[in-house]
Amino acid sequence: MEPFYLTAKEFAQRGREDFPKEEAPSHALIYSSPATLSYNSPGANGYGVKRAGLAIPESVMLLVAPGCCGRNSTILSRVSGYSERMFYLLMDETDLVTGRHLKKIPQAVEEILDVPEVRPKVVVICITCVDALLGTDLVRVCKKAEERTGVHVVPSYMYALMREGTKPPMTAIRQSVYSLLRPLRKNPHAVNLLGQFAPYDDDTEIYEMFRKAGLTKIREIGRMKTLEEYMEMGEANFNLVLNPESRYAADDLMQRLGMPYIEMNRFYDIQKIQRQYALLGGALGVKFDDAAYYEEASRALEAFKERHPKLTFAIGQTVNANPFELAAALLSYGYAVDRVFANATPADLPFITKIAEMSPDTRFYTSISPTMMNYKLEGEVDITIGKDAAWYYPEAVSVPFFSDVQPFGYRGLMRLLAEMEDALRANTEVTS
Repeated sequence: MEPFYLTAKEFAQRGREDFPKEEAPSHALIYSSPATLSYNSPGANGYGVKRAGLAIPESVMLLVAPGCCGRNSTILSRVSGYSERMFYLLMDETDLVTGRHLKKIPQAVEEILDVPEVRPKVVVICITCVDALLGTDLVRVCKKAEERTGVHVVPSYMYALMREGTKPPMTAIRQSVYSLLRPLRKNPHAVNLLGQFAPYDDDTEIYEMFRKAGLTKIREIGRMKTLEEYMEMGEANFNLVLNPESRYAADDLMQRLGMPYIEMNRFYDIQKIQRQYALLGGALGVKFDDAAYYEEASRALEAFKERHPKLTFAIGQTVNANPFELAAALLSYGYAVDRVFANATPADLPFITKIAEMSPDTRFYTSISPTMMNYKLEGEVDITIGKDAAWYYPEAVSVPFFSDVQPFGYRGLMRLLAEMEDALRANTEVTS
């Protein structure tokens, strides 16, 4: 069987009403090739549910799970450097049938508080698909543990079977990590950036632009070192949502704390970046002076295009970008995009339609499709973006572009250009 794919033109013609069922992980068995292992599990590389839950400062996590989930988590925690903050309550077969493990959780929380050298102030309890099937009321369990220990106990859910629900794991964990915030007197100079669990690049222009506009208290959970600092996020005048998966958390904060929010997207199309800052300024009643950043990014882009006038790209899903927006941006800069290996959603259709206008033959592959085991190297690709795309084209120049610290805005575009330049230069030195 040939690998399933659609050209950009075919995808755009099908639209929302005939959206390809092959894009849904529930449609068939998931093919976990080396190209997909980095992202197809809510507990996998980068910030999966467990590592994300530990974004709360001065916290530890208790994973309540069968041995299989515990072994997987142990390996990942060691690789990612948070193993000293992970504890495990393993479930046996009787627990799976009767749910008796729930009575053990408050005692387990009490016991683990005395293990670290510095007593934790928060315990995040994470349960798995087993408890989803048992119908466990984790909120109630956490309240009992909190009453017994006197520390904050936060529920979190590593439910892989809910990945296509209205509240998938990485959306739910974002709500959990902000759930301890309490209402404070509003500070008109304070704003929270909601989106990632690690901070954005220090030189991201939005920091300086906000400060010039009077927003001098800019907080992100990835920069909070203590629980006290974290709690100060409750004084924000508004939240800026920089990742759609944080929308649910922002809604929750608006309902609980009366904290409104504005949403922005991460773009690599320089015109869209400029337009979005203008819209943000209009929403806030200020005018952001982004001319210097725009000119700086424009010069970097033109210099890159002059050095590399013709490149053909393949783009994967393990990137600090929306792969479809990134493909559309590269096409608008005059480059070719031959392949995109990523799962699309209806929200991506505007980008897919744009790609279809510029490059109707660009192919979209669903990497998790079992048909991808038959994928054979084809098409001419000079450079790949994303580790998964690099697996399909090992001879091409590889740009992973998948770090914890996040790019954004004009400086995000410049960082992408710089990483591509470094990779191309290194390849030239090796082959020369």
